[in-house]
Amino acid sequence: MSVPILSVVIPVYNEGDHLLQVTARVTEVLSTLDLTYEMILVDDGSQDQSWPDICRAAGGDGRIRGLRLSRNFGKEAALAAGLADARGEAVVIMDGDLQHPPELIPTLVEIWQSEGVPIVEAVKRDKRRTPLWHRLCTKIFYSLLSGLPGEGLDGATDFKLLDRRAVEAWRRMGERNVFFRGMAAWLGFPRREVPFSVPERVGGRTRWAFFQLVRLAVTGITSFTSLPLQLTTLIGGVFLAFSILLGGQTLYMKFFGGGVDGFTTVILLLLITGSCIMISLGVMGTYIARIYEEVKARPRFLVADRCGDPEDPPLTGIGAATSTSTDA
Repeated sequence: MSVPILSVVIPVYNEGDHLLQVTARVTEVLSTLDLTYEMILVDDGSQDQSWPDICRAAGGDGRIRGLRLSRNFGKEAALAAGLADARGEAVVIMDGDLQHPPELIPTLVEIWQSEGVPIVEAVKRDKRRTPLWHRLCTKIFYSLLSGLPGEGLDGATDFKLLDRRAVEAWRRMGERNVFFRGMAAWLGFPRREVPFSVPERVGGRTRWAFFQLVRLAVTGITSFTSLPLQLTTLIGGVFLAFSILLGGQTLYMKFFGGGVDGFTTVILLLLITGSCIMISLGVMGTYIARIYEEVKARPRFLVADRCGDPEDPPLTGIGAATSTSTDA
């Protein structure tokens, strides 16, 4: 099979109710491009009919291929699996719910071909429909990541085009805790932004739960900045200065006979300092847990099955798939 110019990677998790609609629409858009392409659908351990639908789509179009992970490893790992398997000179990453409009793909490809920019990314234009608390948390999150080489991460999405050079550079990043958009920004390659308005998702409500978003945010922060550790040091310095002042006042009042009952003050200080100590221990524990996970060096994902690639027979069983996944 000839190497395609463009690969489109779509992670899938319980998208069976609209997956065929998504693949049909993406295929329709890609067919308007004057280039060869492939579409890679990565099933991240779905519990519905997503995998049979992927195989059905792959059986009807030789340009569609499917990967099935052995279990739910998370969207970031599914993206890593797709990038490891993509063969195109450029790779477009997008979600499987049509909130990343396929009609924008020709624009991304045109900018890549005409300007030679290694990374072309779609950026949210209108975020007013997003709840206020979500926008506030996102703003704080990207403020903590402001030290990354890429500018304007606020509004960034996983909807990107990476050329082969950027893909290979991304794949050489060996960490197991993956945060795709932060890692893409860390590469530091020149990039172009394409604004777009986020449409309604085709499959109803989002699959992302609140705690999953929190976990992703913690992974992103601990993977790219040590600022939380530095903040604990800063808080400790502030309390040290406060304790020196309070200690001086206490000694002064004791020696000059003006001491008063300070039970309330002591209790409040104990509560505040105890809370700060526990939070600091939690922050350090999070970083230690990241070190523990990286040292184990387990693969990011395990591919259990394939479909749609005539050159590669389907892989069944974890043992057969392990060697495929460890190069991610």
